[in-house]
Amino acid sequence: MSNPFDQARFREALGHFATGVTIVTAMEEEGPVGFTCQAFSALSLDPPLVVLAPAKSSTSWPKIAQAGAFCVNILSSHQEALCRAFAASGRDKFEGVGWSVASSGAPVLDGALAFVDCELEVAHDAGDHELVVGRVIDLGIGEGTPLLYYRSGFGSFAI
Repeated sequence: MSNPFDQARFREALGHFATGVTIVTAMEEEGPVGFTCQAFSALSLDPPLVVLAPAKSSTSWPKIAQAGAFCVNILSSHQEALCRAFAASGRDKFEGVGWSVASSGAPVLDGALAFVDCELEVAHDAGDHELVVGRVIDLGIGEGTPLLYYRSGFGSFAI
């Protein structure tokens, strides 16, 4: 009989890997939808692909998947409050938030450090998450420094 896997230790160890923070957005029939996501990365240059991993417990992800396109908004260091707001459920996350429309129709959040606009390529089952591949159709770059997540806290990168 094997020992049960120590999930707390797993989370602690991986918490030592600093990540950027994003908000993934889309437009559905009822309006804009989005969620905070730190599991995001470039995947391929040719073709241009990115990968993200929304939790299966997310109430926003199924709506975004249904839309078939999404925009990954890479957050700047001054957007921690926005990050926290989009991580919560049960409220209008876009209330008071400025945004414009990307090529796909998804929201590009004002003040984002960069955005990556995508068509949904494929989603795979991956434990308690889905592994989602997006084909990049447009992108943009803003100014500033990134919002970082490290050991359960937020920080920024000094140049």
